[in-house]
Amino acid sequence: MTPRTPMTTHVTTREAPRTALRVHHARLVDGSGTAPVDDAVVTVDARGTITYAGPAATAPAAEEDAAGTRVVDAGGRTVLPGFFDCHVHLAYAQGSPPSRRAELDPVLVTLDTAARLRQTLDAGITTARDLGGLSAGFRTAVESGRVVGPRLHTAVRIISHTGGHADVRLPDGTDLSAGMSEIADSTDTARLAVRRVLRDGADLVKVCATGGMGSPYDDPDDEGLLEEEIRAVVDEARRHGGKPVAAHAQGNAGILNALRAGVTSIEHGYGLDERALDLAGERGTFVVPTLSTVYAGINKDTMPDYHYQKKTRWSGVTKENIGRAIEYGARIALGTDAAVGPHGVNLMELGYLVDLGMDPMAAIVAGTRTSAELLGVADRLGTLTAGRTADLVICDGDPLADIGVLGDPANIVCVVQDGVVRKDLLLPAAPAGRQP
Repeated sequence: MTPRTPMTTHVTTREAPRTALRVHHARLVDGSGTAPVDDAVVTVDARGTITYAGPAATAPAAEEDAAGTRVVDAGGRTVLPGFFDCHVHLAYAQGSPPSRRAELDPVLVTLDTAARLRQTLDAGITTARDLGGLSAGFRTAVESGRVVGPRLHTAVRIISHTGGHADVRLPDGTDLSAGMSEIADSTDTARLAVRRVLRDGADLVKVCATGGMGSPYDDPDDEGLLEEEIRAVVDEARRHGGKPVAAHAQGNAGILNALRAGVTSIEHGYGLDERALDLAGERGTFVVPTLSTVYAGINKDTMPDYHYQKKTRWSGVTKENIGRAIEYGARIALGTDAAVGPHGVNLMELGYLVDLGMDPMAAIVAGTRTSAELLGVADRLGTLTAGRTADLVICDGDPLADIGVLGDPANIVCVVQDGVVRKDLLLPAAPAGRQP
């Protein structure tokens, strides 16, 4: 019998075209929190690395730039680092419960997800952290150029206890989540759950420390995994490359459990009290408030009654507590929980932070440098500094005077990711009768 020839898979990587860039006539807000620089220049080499970001007066002369440099005239607009959204669910359409995804053709799910990736990038988000439902294959698809979108960190699935926030199984055990949840009910099964999500390519681990708004059988004040179970997750993640752990944590009891167990970030944090803020400060824990879920309209006619009742009860409490967290100087990173709210308007979150007392510059830092610190990439992303990767956006208007300009994707006129121009509304119109 003739042996079969092993099948080989040829992966084609579509390398996006890079060129050296020079952005001039710009107002620079570099993400570090320092004062803006008027009449600034940013230069990028052909490898996608920032070589200069600062005043035009001390910028390298244009004639010294490499031949073929693409010159972008910002026209006095503001140039900022590419933004982060540290809490998204890109595999789901807005308002569509996870259980509905199982009803859709997987091809349609993939194509719709790719469209949301592009929409998110066009909103100015060059890096996103998906906290449940997104296959690691999408991370690889972006890295290899198969699709265009934010560079991705994904938790793949969410670890929950039986009957907890991420358990959407039927009584007979049928999983309606389309693979979104991983069940753990002891320290041993919590460790096993971590191993399973890491086997499937997770960059980080997400646990449910409390109930939630959108789950029908629990409340935000209900506790999720036990403190010792979360501690086991944190330890198992540490043993596998020091992976970070994000905790869905809304009520304060579960927040405290997660903090004592050593998680990297508190997601939502609606019930944060002073004890929790002190403990988060002591441990350097990040808080990702996802205010977009709170500021989104509460519509009794379109929401299940249990969801409406919880949102109504928690809305004011959340604003008060997150306002206190801002006043405390909590280590806040930007996240929206997109899918619960709309995709593609991620930077509206900045306006909500400002509404609760954060300075506009501090909000920009939360969405850039601090978010990069949370994802462990601050050595190359999050600020416009020589030697960093060239992720940047150019926006109409002055976000320091009106942070809301960043929340409208139409005002994001240019997006550069890793030195590649992904969105450009500054190009002059093509002459009549000619194709652009």
